[in-house]
Amino acid sequence: MADSKPSQPTVVNGAIIDSVSATNTKVLAEAPAMAMGSLYQTIGNSVAMAAANAVYAQQQANVTCQAANTLGITKLFADNK
Repeated sequence: MADSKPSQPTVVNGAIIDSVSATNTKVLAEAPAMAMGSLYQTIGNSVAMAAANAVYAQQQANVTCQAANTLGITKLFADNK
């Protein structure tokens, strides 16, 4: 069972306090840059996906156009017999 006496304060080396403070400051200072980097990556990925989808849609439209064109020309030649 734990001792019920209050613990005595301990002396901490000043270098340790400075090191912890510097680390905390560094983490807090880097947080906005990390957030913006993550945002830029997300936006870049979204733009790339939009471009890929646009290319795919254009390819499918061209295939449909070619199929309709071929069918129309075939019907024109078939009616002229």
